[in-house]
Amino acid sequence: MTRQRRILPERILFGIAGNVSGVGLVLGALFMAASLTPSLIPRGEGVQGALAGVCFAAGYGVAVLLRWIWVTLDLPLIEGRRGWWLLCASAAIAALIVGWFLWRATGWQNGIRAAMGMELAPPGLPLMIGAMALVVAAVILILGKLAALFVRRLIARIARVVPRRAAHLLGLIIGAVLLWSLANGVLFSGFIRTADTSARALDAVIPPDIQPPTDPLRTGSPASLIAWEDLGREGRNHIATTPTAEAIAAVTGGRTMQPLRAYVGLNAANTAEDRAALAVAELDRIGGFGRSILVVAMPTGTGWLDPAAMLTLEYLHRGDVATVAIQYSYLQSWISLLVEPEYSAEAGRALFNAVYRRWLTLPEEERPRLYLYGLSLGAYSSQQSLRLSEMIDQPFAGALWVGPPFVSPLWQTLVRERDPASPEWLPRMEQGQTVRFTDGQQGLSARDVWGGIRIVYLQYASDPIVFFDPRSAWHRPDWMEPPRGPDVSPDLRWYPIVSFLQLAFDMAVSLHVPMGHGHLYAYTDHIEPWLAVTQPPGWDAAGLDRLRQHFRDMQAQVGVD
Repeated sequence: MTRQRRILPERILFGIAGNVSGVGLVLGALFMAASLTPSLIPRGEGVQGALAGVCFAAGYGVAVLLRWIWVTLDLPLIEGRRGWWLLCASAAIAALIVGWFLWRATGWQNGIRAAMGMELAPPGLPLMIGAMALVVAAVILILGKLAALFVRRLIARIARVVPRRAAHLLGLIIGAVLLWSLANGVLFSGFIRTADTSARALDAVIPPDIQPPTDPLRTGSPASLIAWEDLGREGRNHIATTPTAEAIAAVTGGRTMQPLRAYVGLNAANTAEDRAALAVAELDRIGGFGRSILVVAMPTGTGWLDPAAMLTLEYLHRGDVATVAIQYSYLQSWISLLVEPEYSAEAGRALFNAVYRRWLTLPEEERPRLYLYGLSLGAYSSQQSLRLSEMIDQPFAGALWVGPPFVSPLWQTLVRERDPASPEWLPRMEQGQTVRFTDGQQGLSARDVWGGIRIVYLQYASDPIVFFDPRSAWHRPDWMEPPRGPDVSPDLRWYPIVSFLQLAFDMAVSLHVPMGHGHLYAYTDHIEPWLAVTQPPGWDAAGLDRLRQHFRDMQAQVGVD
């Protein structure tokens, strides 16, 4: 009996050692440690804890996969008492790694926060991160164990009819396909349906303090071709915040007029082509083709048009601007980018075609100068709308594309073809008469020599929507090479797999930063790009300084709100 009592605990301990991977603990700890180092966006305890837990599980999963390959090849494992002591040593090493990096996490996060002018992290950040990471990692590892059990049983069934090694390979492939189908077809689809339902409901909400306009020159008024209810939430905000001629004159002086904004919501027509045709008809109705500047603007996934871009352009041209836009989605841009990027491209193409065809019917001397604008997914769809072969003899005047997503083909081509001496976050084109890049402060000069078309990309070095790249899982991105952007931490390093996960999490919180960083573009940083692209007349240095101060005050107020 005494011997049995001594043997039973040993069996339990050896059983634990056989089911827990010591290498997985160490590799998971290294992945988690790397996730605590800086990336592009400062992370709060919840986001950082979730990321750390995901990274630990990813590292552990890699180790388990390697162990499975090892066993399949009939290579020996360390088991029994030696395996138990090896597990204890691995657990101790993992704890030391995690503890050391958690202790340093506050300093790393504060380094990015200081560069962006944010409040410092709370003193208890390491404990909060550790607790969240523990919960997230445990949930993922339990799900992983269940998935592994499913695959093992599948392999056992297959092994009845095929050789053992072939059964292992077939079981892994079939199991992975079935589990992926479950995750993609049930879990991911359920998330998208929930997000779409919530976004659709939010889009329909009309706050009591936003009333339909009575001015016939505004979309949604009684004279409009589009009902106020059919503009969508962001469309209503866009129209309601149109500045008056008096407000513009108070800042710019001189003769001003009220800008014209035509907008068509997703519910106003069934197809992108129908919404585009309705938008052109509305633009015609309000006299948009009679302004000096006409902008085809593509909103973000939710239908939002950035006031920082719209207002700066309208003030620079003292209101002599017409803007036309259509909504193509309810979802946040990063979700739309994952599930329906073709919708935005289709909408951009439809709107530009409709406006361009109408624009061509005007006598050349009476046409407004035609420009394109887009932010985020809107920048992607605006770029995708162009077919240069169709307009080579009657080109548009220029474009401002802000925060272009990493999937944008034209942006990718231009960045690859940049002057090799320039960094990826601020490319310089060897023949830059047509295309320039800026972060709002650098990259543009009044002495620049331009060609007939002027295209400017505005992008921040800290914007993960721009610089996320799936290849970062195995390849160090060029934007990490020195010199780095002014708000990018010098402590940022590349780690296989982990950097990919860091940037993926960064995309989801890229707006949770002060204006002027991440994916939140400042009012003042739009002024130089619009000056370069549209060449507004009648401005001297004193007038521009006054305008910049006005928008500095405005964005400070936005920050307070």
